[in-house]
Amino acid sequence: MARACKSQEEIAKEAINHALKALRKRHLIEEAAHAPAFLALSRPIISQGSEWKEKEENLQVELQQCYKAQSRLSEQLVEEVAESRASKALVQEKENAIVDLQKELTELREECSQLKMDLEEKIKGLEVIVSENSELKAQLEQMTAKANNAEAENKMLIDRWMLEKMKDAERLNEANALYEDMVERLKASGLEQLARQQVDGIVRRSEESKLITGGQDRSVKVWDTNTGSAGFRHTLTGHTDKVCAVDVSKQLQCSMLQHGWTDHISGHVDGNLRLWDIQTGKLLSEVAAHSLAVTSISLSRNGNVVLTSGRDNLHNLFDVRSLEVCGTFRATGNKVASNWSRSCISPDSNHIAAGSADGSVYIWSISKGEIVSTLKEHASSVLCCGWSGIGKPLASADKNGIVCIWT
Repeated sequence: MARACKSQEEIAKEAINHALKALRKRHLIEEAAHAPAFLALSRPIISQGSEWKEKEENLQVELQQCYKAQSRLSEQLVEEVAESRASKALVQEKENAIVDLQKELTELREECSQLKMDLEEKIKGLEVIVSENSELKAQLEQMTAKANNAEAENKMLIDRWMLEKMKDAERLNEANALYEDMVERLKASGLEQLARQQVDGIVRRSEESKLITGGQDRSVKVWDTNTGSAGFRHTLTGHTDKVCAVDVSKQLQCSMLQHGWTDHISGHVDGNLRLWDIQTGKLLSEVAAHSLAVTSISLSRNGNVVLTSGRDNLHNLFDVRSLEVCGTFRATGNKVASNWSRSCISPDSNHIAAGSADGSVYIWSISKGEIVSTLKEHASSVLCCGWSGIGKPLASADKNGIVCIWT
């Protein structure tokens, strides 16, 4: 670019020199051409004076025009020189920019090399991770196989446990037979009247040997089973119809109760839920639990909540300390089959189970408030269900006397 600018300057100078030479040459030619005229002028010819004077004026005009042309060419030369200098500065600036770009390119190449090295290290690390992942997969397969074996062993243990439970059931049947025999012997005592009543809900508290009964006489009675008829303690009245369900809790801490009291809860055909003090026989609190009859009540293991079921096909969860509803559970197909249909709470207080008239057992999650499972095996209405003390299995019984065990 610098060479190109220099060549333009040289061309301009050569053009000006050439123009000057041409003007000088023309001037010499004109002087040669006018030499005879000058010779003639030297002669005293008066008649040609005016003509030569006119030619002289014309030549002066032409000479002035030549000077003007020379001035314009000089100005153009100055402009060309200025443009040439500006071009030189621009070229220098571009060269500096090229140097900077070359430096930046060198840095980028070094950075690219470093990134390539990092990428190679990452690839090596990824290969190590992939190999570790393969090893973990192999370990997972081994653990899965062990888990399957453990599950098979667990099923075998459950089968053995069920066999033991069947044996326990046989022993319980024998105990029930002995109990019935004892009831026959106690007919002579004051408990004969209790045996004649239709009792829909009964809870025995072995710790204090108390018996809680509810029946069609619209009352709940508290007995001391150690003394027979003489052990009658209280009659809890105020029910408008027969009592369908009773349950008892130990030492609930309520804002309205003193520490150490033992409370009794009853559900009724009028749909109300009542809390009693067994020690005094007084009604502590009452709340409307259902729009129709209460069919069952079930206390949680910790005694803090109670589950009620009603003929309105609702299952309500109450906080025993305040008797406020803390959850309502329902399902489209769930229908309570009878006034003695029983629902239950799981031992961990995370699920509730209830039978239905269509033969299904519905299980709800208490925390989510939604159905997590629907068990279908019964051919008739499911009347009751209950979990074992360790959480599994769940047992359900239907109207035809069929009991299903769900694992």
